[in-house]
Formats: sequence, structure tokens, C-alpha cells
Amino acid sequence: MTEAPADEIVRDCLAVRVRLIARAVTALYDGALDRHGLTVAQVNLLAALGKVGPCPPSRLGEVLQLERSTVSRNLRLLQDRGWVEAVASDAKGVREVALTRAGRSTIRSVMPEWRRAQQRAAQLLGDTGVATVHEVASAMGYPPEA
Repeated sequence: MTEAPADEIVRDCLAVRVRLIARAVTALYDGALDRHGLTVAQVNLLAALGKVGPCPPSRLGEVLQLERSTVSRNLRLLQDRGWVEAVASDAKGVREVALTRAGRSTIRSVMPEWRRAQQRAAQLLGDTGVATVHEVASAMGYPPEA
């Protein structure tokens, strides 16, 4: 008897495993950052903007491999909180955004919780898993150049 396709997918699918791991790791960070009213996705958007400097929102999408709508939605929230500002815009919309002083301060303020989540994530993944995650992300162009 041949193997059923569903059995093969359940046994071998890398996508489902990566997604399960991503959800578990994201939950660690989001739980740690909750008292700041931030998600790890938002912290990483702030950090990417701090790294690359003023840039078009599309650049942030490229750096973090996010959909345009996801970047726009999160930037709006971060702008409303005063952590990001539009530094160049026209009638068509925002052309460049920058991290504000308050945004830089927010990044500093979340560091103790972020570091604790980082340690828990590293324990979950193990040394080999951490090294593999860094290797794969590096091959995909992360972290970004300034």
C-alpha cells in the first residue's frame, strides 16, 4: 500500500514546523513585551528603522520581508504613539519615515524584557537551532546594512 499524501505532508512539511516554531517564539516575545503595549513585530519595526535610518516604508517592508499593508498598519500605530514620524511626504502619502527620540527611548525601555524573551527563545531552540536561524536569516539578507 502506498503512503497517503496527507501522511507525507504531516510527516515532512517544513512549512508547518517553521510556522509552529515561529508562533511559539513570537508568543514568548509578545508576552514579555506586553506591559509596554508592544508586539515583537512592532519592536522589530522600530529597531529596523533605527538601523537603516530615515527611509521609505517600502524599505522597511524589504528589510523585514513584510507586506505593504502590514508595514503601513504598524507604522500608523507607531506614529500615533509618537515613536515614528513622517519626515517626507506628498499628496500621495508618506515617502519617508524616521524614528523619533521617543522611539529610541522606547527601544531602550523594552530591552530588559526583550533580553529575557531572547534567552527563553534561545533555550527553546537550543544552540544548534539558534545557529541555524542566524545562518538562514543571513542567507536571506538579514540583518540589514545601514
